[in-house]
Amino acid sequence: MRVDDIFRNARQANEQPVSFEMFPPKGELTLEQARDIAGELAQLGPDFISVTYSAGGSGNSGATASIASMISHELGVASVAHLTCISLTRDGLREKIDEFRAAGIENVLALRGDLPAGMSEAEAGDIAFPYAKDLVPELVDAGFCVGGAAYPEGHLTCEDLNLSVEHLKQKQDAGASFLVTQLCFDNEYIYRFLDMARVAGITVPITVGIMPFMSKQQITRMVFTCGASLPSPVIKLLAKYEDDPESLRAAGIDYACRQLEDLAAHGVDGLHVYAMNRPSVARAAMSALRSA
Repeated sequence: MRVDDIFRNARQANEQPVSFEMFPPKGELTLEQARDIAGELAQLGPDFISVTYSAGGSGNSGATASIASMISHELGVASVAHLTCISLTRDGLREKIDEFRAAGIENVLALRGDLPAGMSEAEAGDIAFPYAKDLVPELVDAGFCVGGAAYPEGHLTCEDLNLSVEHLKQKQDAGASFLVTQLCFDNEYIYRFLDMARVAGITVPITVGIMPFMSKQQITRMVFTCGASLPSPVIKLLAKYEDDPESLRAAGIDYACRQLEDLAAHGVDGLHVYAMNRPSVARAAMSALRSA
């Protein structure tokens, strides 16, 4: 099922789609391993599951189509295949389109991806698809339902939040029919961003991405790779449970659940849980939302 149809139906029913994200594990991947993870996620009844593209530089981009196809055709849940463009040639994109079509994929999340080692921003302008907005129309023309990434605190490489929202509007204008936000630990930043997006003329559904923090190392990495800021309550939790990893993990999941409950109460378009291949995280999130 197309994600734009999922959001359209949800709006008519006054509901909020809930989705999960999983990634091809690093190292050798078997479809059975992915099936086990996806199967547990599917049992929770999400509206769709997205599958990342070569997560963390693991080189498993070829598994994305297989896993997304399995989710849709074996588990009966809509799937979204991620696709990064920064290293794609035009021939490479045609090959990916053929691969996705052969796998029966309907939905693609168009992303820029990290710059290859040694490439500067200036040099990136000379490649086939320097930005995600350049990839969107190619995928739309190929018949896919295309989504894009949104950044509640602005993109890491863009210091002006207003300019970041302008860039987001360009993705919509290029044909993106839904947007998924990067993780954010402060809902007030999310609400500010959503207001700015609507003022800028962004009308497509924006589903809000939330990731529980599981360890001090993980949250430090997220801060530097995503540009997410840490609100005072998170800093206090990190200090309180600095020497108690299990309690910190539980506190991180609980904090994310409270974020999700608040977002649901504020009527955001949708909720996207970065489950990190941990069905227990998705299960806690879904339980909190159903209780709320």
